[in-house]
Amino acid sequence: MPHVEQYRHGELCWADLQTPDVAAAKDFYGSIFGWTYRDLPTPDGRSYAQAFVDGKLVAVIAPQNPGQLAARAPAQWNVYFAAADAASVVQEAPFAGGTAEFGPEEVGDTGTLAFVAPPGGGTTGVWQAATHRGTALFNEPGALVWAELSTPEPQAAVGFFQQLFGHEVTEYPQDDGGSYSTLMLDGTEVAGVVPAGEGEAPGWQAYFGVTALGAAVRAAVEAGGEALVEPGGDFPQAPATIRDPWGGILSLVQAGT
Repeated sequence: MPHVEQYRHGELCWADLQTPDVAAAKDFYGSIFGWTYRDLPTPDGRSYAQAFVDGKLVAVIAPQNPGQLAARAPAQWNVYFAAADAASVVQEAPFAGGTAEFGPEEVGDTGTLAFVAPPGGGTTGVWQAATHRGTALFNEPGALVWAELSTPEPQAAVGFFQQLFGHEVTEYPQDDGGSYSTLMLDGTEVAGVVPAGEGEAPGWQAYFGVTALGAAVRAAVEAGGEALVEPGGDFPQAPATIRDPWGGILSLVQAGT
């Protein structure tokens, strides 16, 4: 799915970063992905950056809101599912056992934004497209590839997404006796749900593609980030996980040729 014109209801469609330092984050992620940028103003007079691969929009780096800045919250990657009607998803969220956290709110002529959370937590973006469809590239270097929810209530979360988006589900048994669940549309896996580890906060992990996994991790470390999970051993192409200098956590996976 290299170039995408439109996303179906329930497909993973977008990811963006909220960070306390947009300018420095541009340099950091540019060193990993080779992104180019276009800066645009926010309503409060600051700026955010659209990130591009070969002229195709793949992400946004945005400033944190005043509350996040005051609390010195770490940077955060958000992930979004496409919705035919964001208002209906928000209305249904409490009946599915979850929470309506924000919206729906129109974002100019680009679309309608909302945030919901499944039982157990894990803020989840909802995007009803207008002029902005989502990431123009998917499963390509520099672009969104996958997302995974860690939650203390995986089965309840799976049921929540099934009710909101009509996902099918496949369960993969794990060695520890648990299972890895994948949310699916028409037989295609779109996202994962895993049990949270002890003391782990619920939340989504975004995965972006890179052409060379080891080189991408080294670039992240050289730019001031931290490698939390490095490639190597018996599975050199397994995903790596990095933390940027402001606390934002992102996974990297080999993509493309």
